[in-house]
Amino acid sequence: MKALVKVGYACNENCTFCHTADVRHQNDSADRVEWKIERARALGYDMVVLSGGEPTIRPELRRWAAKVASLDMDLGLVTNGLVLSYRGLADELIEEHRLRYVYLSLHGGTAKVHRSVVRADTFAQALAAIDNLEGRVPDLTINCVVTTANLESLGGLVDLLAERSGLTLKLSMTQPKGGAAHAFDVIVPDVEACARAIHAAITRGIERGATIGFAHDGVPLCLLPGLEHLYDDLKTHRYATMIEADEDDFVPVDDVAKIHPPACDDCALKGPCPGLYRGYAESRGSGALRPVLGRARSNSYNLLPERDLAGQPGPACPVRAFGVSPFDRGRTLLLKLRDRLRLYRTETRDFTDAELASTKLEREQIYVDVSRKLFSDDFARDLRKLTRSPACASCPDDARCTGAYEPIRADLFSRDDARVREILAGLRGRILDVGCGEGRYLDALAPAMDRGEVTYLGLDPEEERLALLAARHPRASFLAAHADELPAEGEPFDHALFLRSFNHLPDARRAISAVLERLAPGGTLLLVDNVAFGLVREAAVAKRAEAAPAGFEHHRNDGAAEALARLDGLPLTLVERRDVARDTSNQWLLRFERRAVS
Repeated sequence: MKALVKVGYACNENCTFCHTADVRHQNDSADRVEWKIERARALGYDMVVLSGGEPTIRPELRRWAAKVASLDMDLGLVTNGLVLSYRGLADELIEEHRLRYVYLSLHGGTAKVHRSVVRADTFAQALAAIDNLEGRVPDLTINCVVTTANLESLGGLVDLLAERSGLTLKLSMTQPKGGAAHAFDVIVPDVEACARAIHAAITRGIERGATIGFAHDGVPLCLLPGLEHLYDDLKTHRYATMIEADEDDFVPVDDVAKIHPPACDDCALKGPCPGLYRGYAESRGSGALRPVLGRARSNSYNLLPERDLAGQPGPACPVRAFGVSPFDRGRTLLLKLRDRLRLYRTETRDFTDAELASTKLEREQIYVDVSRKLFSDDFARDLRKLTRSPACASCPDDARCTGAYEPIRADLFSRDDARVREILAGLRGRILDVGCGEGRYLDALAPAMDRGEVTYLGLDPEEERLALLAARHPRASFLAAHADELPAEGEPFDHALFLRSFNHLPDARRAISAVLERLAPGGTLLLVDNVAFGLVREAAVAKRAEAAPAGFEHHRNDGAAEALARLDGLPLTLVERRDVARDTSNQWLLRFERRAVS
């Protein structure tokens, strides 16, 4: 994992889009940077990446590089490469100081285009730096910030670098920050035009058999079809924390500069997608977005062990002594063991940072997997819910700390499921069960079926599952179909069930509207489903599970509130609502009566 250290903001170029244009006069002291390097080692990171401004113009560069190597860490640089054009220095950093990662700026395929962006004649030096690093630095990325000045010439940059090896060309949308914010309309390209240019340039390189890799950043994935897997940012580069020149401790890397507007809510790419720059959305809106619908998403993620912290939470909490700010509150968790705290982290890209924070901190839906199965099929047996340790409640840092968690004894899954079974046991008449394939609750309906008090029709598109259910439940009837394929004519149903199938429906409102056409006035509609959850797992178990061939099945991870919003305006009266909360399992329930429509 990498720690990013901003040494100051002075620079020997003057890029039009410069993020730090307003603070170029600020520089950190050499001693403070050295302390930050030591702090990164204490935090357990294996690489320190120096950035700025331009870190290589600092006379202390060799001192800092030697310090990094002396602490048995690798060195990385975010740089314009001009100083690295000197072969002797490049050799020294690589051979003596473990330079293993370079993120180098090059903003055009010709001197003229590059100069129009950086406002300096430095093209030849940047290419010389690439010559000095190519094939010698294991992780070399050439980053081009796409502005209005170079938008139409990205293909030339691809051609310039295409036959090199051991490097990745990354094309990044301009962030409306610093210089780009001051001259937004002049510098920042239209996001759709930027996406087209990036797509064309990368496709050009791939089709000509380029020997380099490609990546992109800052453009919503819906605008780059076929290139989604090439998205690249600080997290994909395995940065865990960063520290600005004026900060006193590391903080988690984040994406707060980007947002997912409401149009993104149902997009299957929302998890890995960077979204839209907030400044761009505020200035030009989000009308360019083209949400990708119909693909399934994950509804769980893994948290893997990273390191142990000795001691117990409390007055002498090791986290407070260590410093709480470097830990990402959404992506990390401390599990309370007998004599220590174990740090777990998730690197998932199936969920946004906001979704991860909500799952852990608001709904508290994190579980220890005690089964070692690839897929949990019996939550009550397989999972143990975690809750924030009581010792954290009185801590003054609780609101900004990742927190210590411990398992609770109660079986919340069985408790919450008991209400579902109670409702089902009381149903009489004609029942339609949509998405019945697992047959999870048929045993609750079986006694009434045996007595002839219930006529049951199970609906599911998978014929093999229905064949198994029919063999087990001969008094039930089954139809292989989707909800919106239910015949419009026929005797009305008294009750409609969506038991853990609501979030599997590509278009939930459409499916329920179709079912309501066959539900008698006064009849009931029961929705039961799960929100997303995190699994604390050992690395080997998680690795096997993530390598398994099974695909995602959920089209969304709605809770009760989101489900209600989707059904707003339908002829339904809510009679019971059970939300997911910290003291529940991840299962919610909504029960309605169908209103008559005049």
